[in-house]
Amino acid sequence: MREFLDITMFAAACLALLAGFPVAFTLAGVALAFALLGIALGVFDPGFLSALPQRIFGVMTNEVLIAVPLFIFMGVMLERSRVAEDLLVSMSQLLRETRSGLGVAVILVGMLLAASTGIIGATVVTLGLLSLPAMLRAGYNPRLAAGSICAAGSLGQIIPPSIALVLVGDVISGAYQKAQFDLGNFAPDPVSVGNLFAGALLPGLLLVALYLAYHLFLGRSSARPGLDPDTSARTEIAPRAPGLLLTLLPPLLLIVFVLGSILAGIATPTEAASVGAVGALLLAAARQEGRFGWAALLASGCLLGLLVLAAFLDLRLGRASTPPLESLGIGAAFLLSAVASAALLAVLWRLWRDGLLVEALRRTTKISCMIFIILVGATLFSLVFRGLGGERMVQEFLTGMPGGLWGAIVTVMAVIFLLGFFLDFVEITFVVVPLVAPALLALGVDPVWLGVMIALNLQTSFMTPPFGLALFYLRGVAPETLSTGDIYRGAFPFVILQLLALAILAAYPPLATWLPGLIFKP
Repeated sequence: MREFLDITMFAAACLALLAGFPVAFTLAGVALAFALLGIALGVFDPGFLSALPQRIFGVMTNEVLIAVPLFIFMGVMLERSRVAEDLLVSMSQLLRETRSGLGVAVILVGMLLAASTGIIGATVVTLGLLSLPAMLRAGYNPRLAAGSICAAGSLGQIIPPSIALVLVGDVISGAYQKAQFDLGNFAPDPVSVGNLFAGALLPGLLLVALYLAYHLFLGRSSARPGLDPDTSARTEIAPRAPGLLLTLLPPLLLIVFVLGSILAGIATPTEAASVGAVGALLLAAARQEGRFGWAALLASGCLLGLLVLAAFLDLRLGRASTPPLESLGIGAAFLLSAVASAALLAVLWRLWRDGLLVEALRRTTKISCMIFIILVGATLFSLVFRGLGGERMVQEFLTGMPGGLWGAIVTVMAVIFLLGFFLDFVEITFVVVPLVAPALLALGVDPVWLGVMIALNLQTSFMTPPFGLALFYLRGVAPETLSTGDIYRGAFPFVILQLLALAILAAYPPLATWLPGLIFKP
């Protein structure tokens, strides 16, 4: 009876989600219904439900998950400051003398936006509005143009810093610790989100290289595929594009500070996310006030000065004795902090007055609340599923697969890929990954490699019909001459390229494990 209930519970949750019911309340409602049914039948211990308040408290006090709203705010603010538009215009101007120049620019800009904003919906919409009409006028195949935009816009799923990697990393970390405890290892090496960021960097670049190779192979056109001077987007953006260097430099510096501080071990992902949020505020303010607003420039200079002082001097207070040079450095740090605070207040006031800050905070709150309420519902779902014996059933199923370890891995990846046709990556991350990851990790799978494999697999969910979000976003801004069928067919080759990248990563795990081992080696 217990085995029947856990399988039925999972099937009922999937059917309710496909029916369009809210994710968080579906997961929690199905879990409570089956918990009550299990109690009535005597096959479920109510003690599992008593652990729910502590689980929720653990979720809300998890320092790693604090990075989620910070990265979301960073992405929303950069999207509102229209960085993507200037990047696309400047990049297409740089590549306008080459064939497939605009298509290559779309992929490269998508890569840069993935490493800075990570907001997939905003990236797809922006690229669709700016580049799709120009690509069609330049003679691009409509399917190739649509597929390129969807693929470039969804790169934020795998290229760090990525919200998906933060969520998958937190789940993998907990699953790895539990698997090691079950194996008798009570002091396992921790698996951090930073490990996953480092592990996903090379596979993400591999995917970009595959996109570029495919585009260069098929995107041949007799026209010069740069943005036409007479397009409305080009006319609107051109006065604000100060040149390629000034366009690329601010987001590139932000990427270096955020991702570089994580990979260098200087900051945790949460701390780096806060740096990215402040950097996005300064960049947005600078664009509002011209090339570089005085407040944004002053705050940036003061923050850079603080970093330099902290790198070369010991600025700790309360020591018994402080050398004169360090005392001078502490005084300078206080002065720089005061000036930076005043400048940041001016930046916040400017963005508040222009309405950017309010809109960014509102969107950040909505997206963050959606993610965390789904996490709470998934926590209750996993508790009840475990109480009904579902975790043991999954483990026995995977260990009994023909082909051993690789049979289990292929099965899990196939299930995640198929679920991506119907479910969002957040739902799969919080519902499916906690069920299958402990069993795979108990079989000796490397946690970083598994996390990157799952994240790369989840990226396909944005481009697989009928519920691929990237396809929906592009459909909303595409001209009526581009049919929905063309968008679907255009995305198909890029899904194949994603699966090819997944196969390469499966065949060569060091692609994901080499860089974390090099950076975070003991």
